[in-house]
Amino acid sequence: MKTSQPTQHSCRSLKSPGAVFETTKRFMDVCGSAIGVLILLPVLCFCALWIRLVDGGPVFYSQWRVGTDGWLFKIYKFRTMGMNAEKPGSAQWAAKRDPRVLWGCNWMRRSHVDELPQLWNILRGDMSLVGPRPERPEMFEQLRKDIPGIELRLAGRPGLTGLAQVKHGYTNDLAGARRKIAFDLRYLRRRSVFSDLKLLLATFPKVWDQAAL
Repeated sequence: MKTSQPTQHSCRSLKSPGAVFETTKRFMDVCGSAIGVLILLPVLCFCALWIRLVDGGPVFYSQWRVGTDGWLFKIYKFRTMGMNAEKPGSAQWAAKRDPRVLWGCNWMRRSHVDELPQLWNILRGDMSLVGPRPERPEMFEQLRKDIPGIELRLAGRPGLTGLAQVKHGYTNDLAGARRKIAFDLRYLRRRSVFSDLKLLLATFPKVWDQAAL
């Protein structure tokens, strides 16, 4: 499902495991994200209320991300930073103890609860439960200058979690990006329904590890 517009990024696609895999994966995505929204509704409502009370501004924000085969789509998150956290055209990685983070919202970022609105992206078909995390177009453009073959990670739907997040965690530098992309390509070459289920199960303890930092 191509929901927005293409970029100039080319993708030498890795071979898909087949129609059965794609159909089963989409079924898992729809069911999993719908169940997730229902179970996590109290958490979602609390986060929305907290941001509104602390800042008074919009609860959600959106960014363009590079999706399957280079198509752009808008990703949704809880807004955990101030309204003027980033000037237009000045994309940057977030830092530890980032001063732009709203009061009382650090736990949302550490536990990745701020990413939960992306369950809507999964229902829409922009994303999957499991896959490479989608990059911002500006960051993708920077990375492809230093990492040949990065376009290969656009062969599948981007994910809410993935092998890179489970094995390596989140990163904010070039060396970490290289390792992350290596894990992404390993996942795409070996992807299966079984591996997706294993990664989903492996994600939960990692979330709590992050929250405990």
